[in-house]
Amino acid sequence: MDDAVWPELNYPEWRDTAATLQLWTQIVGKIRLSLTPWLNHGWQVPLYVSARGLTTSPIPFGHEAVEIEFDFIAHRLLVRTSRGDEGIMALEPCSVAEFYEELLDLLRGIGGHVTIKEMPNEVPDPIRFSEDRIHASYDADAAYRFWRVLLQTDRVFKLFRSSFLGKASPVHFFWGSFDLAVTRFSGRKAPPHPGGVPGLPDDVTREAYSDEVSSAGFWPGNDAYPQAAFYSYAYPEPPGFREAAMPEGAFFDTALNEFILPYDTLRKADDPDTLLLEFLSRTYAAAADAAGWDRAALECEMGAPARVRPV
Repeated sequence: MDDAVWPELNYPEWRDTAATLQLWTQIVGKIRLSLTPWLNHGWQVPLYVSARGLTTSPIPFGHEAVEIEFDFIAHRLLVRTSRGDEGIMALEPCSVAEFYEELLDLLRGIGGHVTIKEMPNEVPDPIRFSEDRIHASYDADAAYRFWRVLLQTDRVFKLFRSSFLGKASPVHFFWGSFDLAVTRFSGRKAPPHPGGVPGLPDDVTREAYSDEVSSAGFWPGNDAYPQAAFYSYAYPEPPGFREAAMPEGAFFDTALNEFILPYDTLRKADDPDTLLLEFLSRTYAAAADAAGWDRAALECEMGAPARVRPV
C-alpha cells in the first residue's frame, strides 16, 4: 500500500472539509455554467483534474477566456484570463458566503460581472451561497489527499477510456454530486428518465440520461454513505446486470443500485491499478452484454503512449 499514490481518505475525518469544498466547487462550477453554451449531457459544466488540483478549463469571457483552478498543492484559487489578468484567493478556513463574495468581487475586478443561481444542487438542506456561514472548514492535508485520489483515478479512467471507439464522455468532475466520472454510450436512445433526483431539475436529469449508458466513477463519501468508493451503473439497467461476477471485494449495492468497489479495498490490493481496471471492465461488460451492445464495433485495445491504434 503506497500512501503517496493511493492515500488514506477517511470520510468521517474530513467530513466538514468535504462539505465546504463541495460548495466551493459548486460556486466555481456555476460560474462555468453561466458562461458556457450547453453541451450534451451537461458536459459544459464539470471541472477537470489538473496537475495541481481541479480546473474549469478555459471559459468564454466575452471575446476572451477565463480559467479558474483550485490549487491543492499551494492551497489557493487562481483566476486567470487570456488578457493576462490574474487573481489569487487563499484556500483556508472561511465560510461559503465569504468565498462566494470574494470570488465574485475578484471577477468583477477583472471585468467579469457574473450572476449565478445561489442555491446549491444535490446537497441536503441547501443554503444560499451568500447566506451560508455554517460551512467554513478547510483541512489542507485532507484536500490534498482528496486531489491525489482524483489524480490517480483520472489516470486509470483515461486508460480505460482509450479502449472504447464509441461515444464516451471525458473524465470529468461533477460538482453537484462531487464525483469523478466517465461514461460509455451504446449509441441507442434511452427511455425518458423519471426524474426525481434530489436537488437536480428533472429537465437536466432527462437530458443527461437521454441515451443508453454504462457509467463509472469515484466519490469520497457522504453522510448517507460515509466511505469513499468506486461505483458503476447502467441506465437503463438491463435484466441480469446486477448478477454479473465481480472481482473480489466488489459487490452490487441494492440500495444504491450500483456496483461498488470500496476505496479501502483498492488501497489494500497488491496492484490497485489492475484491480480498478478489472472493476471498470467487468461492470462495463456486464452492462454491454446484458443490454446487447455491439461490442465488436465499439471496443479496441487499450491505448499506449506513442503507439498508433491498429486498424
